Amino acid sequence: MNNKVGKFFALFLPVLLVLMIAVVVSRYFFGVGRTDLQELTLYLHALIFLGCAGWAYLEDEHVRVDILYRNSEPQYKKLVNTLGIIFFLFPTVGVLAYYSTDFVSTSWSVKEISTEPGGLKFVYLQKSLIFLFPIVLAVAGLKELYKLWK
Repeated sequence: MNNKVGKFFALFLPVLLVLMIAVVVSRYFFGVGRTDLQELTLYLHALIFLGCAGWAYLEDEHVRVDILYRNSEPQYKKLVNTLGIIFFLFPTVGVLAYYSTDFVSTSWSVKEISTEPGGLKFVYLQKSLIFLFPIVLAVAGLKELYKLWK
């Protein structure tokens, strides 16, 4: 599931590139600021980052301090990965999900909009994307634990 979700969100990278080019051309060649496009690029960047996090984790493309890990025995790596998932990944996911709930629900309750003139009118939707991050990471962690211990 995470691979498909990550690859789906990665498809938005060319759209993000086109939007960024449009913002730059609009501002520096035509002298017209487009706050709405700038915010849309931020939202799209967040969507890509949050949606691809689980995929990056499963592909082992995340940041790892592997001074001792790199040349270790497979059993040691299995132990380190298991403990890392249980004691670091899952608590982080839980804390993110827990504290995001009030943040997102408050945004929805007031139908939060951009504070910038010409900004987008759906900040509350963008803040809802925060929930994507703990979901894809939790699923990736469960899949990795299954793979380690099957």
